[in-house]
Amino acid sequence: MSPRRFGFLGAALLAAGTAPWLRTWLEADMARHMLVQFPLLILAGAAFASSVPPRMRMAIAAINAHGLAGLLFCLLVSAFWMIPRALDLALLSPPVELAKISTLLAAGAALQGSWRPAGVIVQTFFIGNWAWMSAVVGLLYQDLSTRLCNGYLLDQQVVAGRGLVALAILIPTALVVVLAKRGMLLGNTSEVR
Repeated sequence: MSPRRFGFLGAALLAAGTAPWLRTWLEADMARHMLVQFPLLILAGAAFASSVPPRMRMAIAAINAHGLAGLLFCLLVSAFWMIPRALDLALLSPPVELAKISTLLAAGAALQGSWRPAGVIVQTFFIGNWAWMSAVVGLLYQDLSTRLCNGYLLDQQVVAGRGLVALAILIPTALVVVLAKRGMLLGNTSEVR
């Protein structure tokens, strides 16, 4: 796909996550907010990153050796927006909402620029840490009998928690399937860095 098409794709995903009536619908439910809007913004950031000129990508890669800085940034952004108080503030404060959108776009861009340079071992470590964090947060959302967010009801919190646990299972499983298809789980380490 050409860089221009990636740019259009990023704009379409950004519009899907932030257009006023869609944003209102997405943010009205905790599960849609965390499990639909967040991934849309991350994918938009990844698409935008694919549309930047190679020279700019090389400049960014110089400060992102082996993708470590970018993946760490993704984990920090992801962790921050799982904090209930941060979700509440994003609903109430336009500057915080703008910060949420900006950081999730940046996380998507960092993920796109970091994934290949990271190699399989770091990728697996990143996914494992993200899955562990998401599963723990998801279980807390389900187990607590009090609302963690003022903006969402307890049943929405439980559904969001189930969704986070499901993602924490599905995404590592998808990674294992991809690695198995490449033959990297059977001792073929020729592609492992």
